Amino acid sequence: MAVKDIMDALREASVDNTKLTELIKDIKLIGSSLEVVYRLPKKELEEEIRRKTYQALENLPDVKNVNIRFVEGVPEVPPAFGQPAFTRRRVEGVKHLIAVGSGKGGVGKSTVAANLAVALSKLGYQVGLLDADIYGPSIPTLFGVKGERVHVDERNRLIPIEKYGIKILSIGFLLPSEDTPVIWRGPMLMKALTQFLFDVNWGNLDYLVLDLPPGTGDVQLTLAQNVDMTGAIVVTTPQDVALADVKKATAMFKEVNVPVLGVIENMAYFICPESGNKYYVFGKGKVLEFVRAYQLQVLGSIPMDPQVAETSDTGMPITLTNPESEVSKAFYAIAKLVSERILRR
Repeated sequence: MAVKDIMDALREASVDNTKLTELIKDIKLIGSSLEVVYRLPKKELEEEIRRKTYQALENLPDVKNVNIRFVEGVPEVPPAFGQPAFTRRRVEGVKHLIAVGSGKGGVGKSTVAANLAVALSKLGYQVGLLDADIYGPSIPTLFGVKGERVHVDERNRLIPIEKYGIKILSIGFLLPSEDTPVIWRGPMLMKALTQFLFDVNWGNLDYLVLDLPPGTGDVQLTLAQNVDMTGAIVVTTPQDVALADVKKATAMFKEVNVPVLGVIENMAYFICPESGNKYYVFGKGKVLEFVRAYQLQVLGSIPMDPQVAETSDTGMPITLTNPESEVSKAFYAIAKLVSERILRR
């Protein structure tokens, strides 16, 4: 059971000609316990909202406890396309926040986020990179900063670590060792991520790249609902199994009105070093079909290259070690395209 399923159930109910989803200020699902916070436009609607909420959710088997709370007031912003109006916070000092997500793990999302951050930096922008992949932080390895520890400033804000001109923050900096598992429940997890965004001295950044956990769970959905994002980039590989999940990620961002800037096709093909021929190991054309169906754009296709794994293991992204490679050229083209699209917006 995901929050999206609950939103789908609530969307069918309305009070006073207003859909319940349009009145939602916050919604959290922890285990089988659900909390819904509504904006209450009229005091006399309180009991009707409670009753219709219970009715809408009674057939959802995984929701056992429902806690309904109210705050006064109408939605702050008219919701688009009948979507809930969430209150999103901006990250201090950050002009544009770009979320990099994927429907599943293993598609190279963190590698894409790292090299995109480097490429944006090389284009002359001030860039930060937040590793929000709590359960599998990869950014410390990719940037060669494993074992680093963060400090706080006079306002008790975390100070990011700087490497290659990029400000970096990761849960990996707070763990005793890279083998230490993160065994946290939802509330503690969200508290940590909130602190990593809003209690940090980011300085002045043109772009903050947010490396999301894979999938479409509550972590991704809660971040998308509560953080003011410029847009999201979805990473996929050409296989059908990856595309099936990336459709869910795309639908999630659209569900909470986060613009999808485009799709990056990773490991799209292999270039034979001897002949120069391209081999589409995982198939060809499937990603293009997907973006056309969803009215999106392919930002770029990243070829397979053993150097990517080699340079990542040494802590220096390929966009730094070999900027003339086909992989690096693809990342720089993507960074330029993303920045141009955001400026046009």
